[in-house]
Amino acid sequence: MRAVQDSMDALNGKWKISIISSICCYGKRRFSDILNDIEGISNRMLSKELKELEINQLVKRTVLDTQPISVQYELTDHGNTLQTIITNLADWGTLHRKKVVGPGSGINKD
Repeated sequence: MRAVQDSMDALNGKWKISIISSICCYGKRRFSDILNDIEGISNRMLSKELKELEINQLVKRTVLDTQPISVQYELTDHGNTLQTIITNLADWGTLHRKKVVGPGSGINKD
């Protein structure tokens, strides 16, 4: 059970899985790209969550030598180990949505 708790501690929060998914899908992402990918997250919260993901060595932050300066995020080698989990979550989510929202579920698709 401790291993599961360690995993949950590293990925805890409303936004971390979404942030990792955004970076996972596209490879390298700028802050504004991630912000646009995730509906409802604020600049401040995205910044906070990215810092925590950096501390947990899941995301690498690179400052680009551009004018104006831009920042790019990518998964670390350790972060890349989450790709299978993200893919499995996406597949499960698709099946779950079909089951819950599908015919006979009693739930309106709108």
